[in-house]
Amino acid sequence: MKNVLQTTMLLTVMAVLLLTIIVPQKTEAADSLNIMADAAILVDADSGKILYAQNADAPLGIASMTKMMSEYLLFEAIEEGSVTWDQEYLVTDYTYKISQDMTLSNVPLRAEEKYTIKELYEAMAIYSANAATIAIAETIAGTEAEFVRLMNEKAKEFGLDDAKFVNSTGLNNDHLMGMHVEGTGANDENVMSANSVAKLAKILLDKYPEVLETTKIPNKVFREGTEDATNMLNWNSMLPGMPYAYEGVDGLKTGTTDFAGHSFTGTAKRGDTRLIAVVMKAVDNEGAGSYKARFDATRALFDFGFSQFTTAEIIPAGYQFKGNETLPVTKGKEDEVNIAVKEPVTMVVRTSEKDDYTPELVLDEALMQDGKIEAAIDKDKVVGTVKLAMKEGTDYGFLDEKSDAIQVVTTEKVERANWFSLSMQAVGGFFGTLWTGALDFVKGLF
Repeated sequence: MKNVLQTTMLLTVMAVLLLTIIVPQKTEAADSLNIMADAAILVDADSGKILYAQNADAPLGIASMTKMMSEYLLFEAIEEGSVTWDQEYLVTDYTYKISQDMTLSNVPLRAEEKYTIKELYEAMAIYSANAATIAIAETIAGTEAEFVRLMNEKAKEFGLDDAKFVNSTGLNNDHLMGMHVEGTGANDENVMSANSVAKLAKILLDKYPEVLETTKIPNKVFREGTEDATNMLNWNSMLPGMPYAYEGVDGLKTGTTDFAGHSFTGTAKRGDTRLIAVVMKAVDNEGAGSYKARFDATRALFDFGFSQFTTAEIIPAGYQFKGNETLPVTKGKEDEVNIAVKEPVTMVVRTSEKDDYTPELVLDEALMQDGKIEAAIDKDKVVGTVKLAMKEGTDYGFLDEKSDAIQVVTTEKVERANWFSLSMQAVGGFFGTLWTGALDFVKGLF
């Protein structure tokens, strides 16, 4: 009997283990991705939907990923007409000295020489040239100090609340030969969270997608044909033909300092899907940072995004909420009004989870009075939004929470009742209240 009991227990345990192995765990793939970096994030570039996040809200060093903000401000200045591509910059003592430090990423700038903004921009975007970036900052704002003020101001405008810029390049201030911005520390460095870096990248790509025409160039010669000719090999080794090439990669910006480690903001497009991946202070299996480590981490994110996710319709147009198909109306010719989701809702989701989202109605309480909406009411009046709740698993939301606003609207018009009808409603309401009060009084007698 004892042996039979032991055998039964053993078979039960084996069956449970077998079921654990066979039954798929929906959240396991995301949870076990375990990118070897201090922080990481993967985002759908079109919608801003976050597909994966790891310590993404922690402010960390960003090094030359800083230059995405410098690029944005340059494109903005070009658009506004305050700077032109063929405008010439006269090298200052500051940019000359920094450009001669070849331990940094630089193209040599000659003292008192003139360079066009276009060639300085290419040096910045392709080769992460630091003195060229400072030259652009001085052209736009007069001084790097003023440019840094513009960077921080723009960060606030974009909602990058954890961003702190102390220079235009992403270098540690210690590399600026004592010429760093007044009021910043000698060893200060620019910081942002992975979430904010991804948001900045999306904003740059949304507003100025032409930046990719330059960031996708694998190499270009600076000042070709002169004694200062410099082969600018793109630091983004995931571009086609490069050591860590990945299909669809065409940007965006690397960053490396002792403080920031090996970091990268990459973007890749396949079909209609573009992804943005950010890895910060990536390391290998031995815990050592390297260029390979940051590209391996980015590859893992891209593989996850392109293989596991799809664009799916979560809610059809005209969807109505069971039990909330209408809203009660006051002072109208009708007592209620139909409501529904205005547009079909499509979203990038994990293929295995596309049926796991439950729509929940969130009414705009500011429109409601005692649970009713007052007439007159136009068709397509926004009365609320939809919240998408997952049955299980992790939903990381959007870079911009406003992107998650799915409108619920009225599907018909309800006119306001005329003065006579309103008077009758008021009288009816008065007697109804009186009758209810009388009933309550009588009930109280017994």
